[in-house]
Amino acid sequence: MRLSVIVPVRDGARFLERTLPDLVASLPEGAELIVSDDGSRDDSAEVARRAGARVSRSEARAGPAEARNRGAREAKGDLLVFLDADCRVHADTLSRLTAPFEDPTVAAAFGSYDRRPEARTWVSLYKNLAHHFVHQRSKPVASTFWAACGAVRAAAFRSANGFDARYLRPSIEDVELGYRLCRAGHRIRLVREAQVTHLKSWTLVGLLSADLRDRAIPWARLWRSGYALPRDLNFTAADRVASSLVAVGLVLFPASLSLHVPATAGVACLALAVGLDAPLLLSFARTVSPAFVPVAALLQLLHRMAGILGLAIGLLGPVLPRRPRAT
Repeated sequence: MRLSVIVPVRDGARFLERTLPDLVASLPEGAELIVSDDGSRDDSAEVARRAGARVSRSEARAGPAEARNRGAREAKGDLLVFLDADCRVHADTLSRLTAPFEDPTVAAAFGSYDRRPEARTWVSLYKNLAHHFVHQRSKPVASTFWAACGAVRAAAFRSANGFDARYLRPSIEDVELGYRLCRAGHRIRLVREAQVTHLKSWTLVGLLSADLRDRAIPWARLWRSGYALPRDLNFTAADRVASSLVAVGLVLFPASLSLHVPATAGVACLALAVGLDAPLLLSFARTVSPAFVPVAALLQLLHRMAGILGLAIGLLGPVLPRRPRAT
């Protein structure tokens, strides 16, 4: 089975300089590497060529979904491996990621961030380690997909018409593809051991903006369009209850100003939500330090608040029209 590794990039030369050498060193014999440049204004294309990659370049920005699609159209392999430009593979990432495809019924697989994010700011530690925690606790049988470190059989990808190019920003275009693959009867696997190191540094504004605009609102629209929310990843029973408690708490705080509702009721709801996130917070205590736990708890509450706001906006706003079926 021949691999085609596709790396979308937009102004990511500083990442490619550090991620491509390890990727090239881990490529199996016969694999091809395609860097799909989404109208970069820096020297991403030149960095990719120097590393030995074939560059597929668009002069105009079309978004990461279309960048991946363009790379896939040029790929010759039976298996399409998607890796983000800011993700550095381990020596065994590709072999672990592709191992499930020994089962001919598996059409797609994806991995996880590792526990060693490069950026050590509080927000970056929270974002990357929370993502690692969620993927590590989730079920091996998946109903969605993750394109930062994921692989799809080329035939299944093309029969699904690839990623939805209407997602012009990094969003849930990979999740939406996973849903369509499952609806078509394909099987997807989460491979916890297939890990990459994330190099991106997050800011608080960037984190909340991504949670609201690029995750929660699109998720709500996807839900409205007829796709059920999964029962794992960020949507376990505990997650749903915790987010509901945060929503109730946010309602009780203003109610305490005008109605006979004690302010402590809102505080109690938020405290219970934090309690439900105890496994996540304990993982921060072990991986970073106990002193980081209060910061992580606050960031987790802000994350849930952004999700609640995004859910409300997404449920009230327009839904994307359905894509045409593959011919």
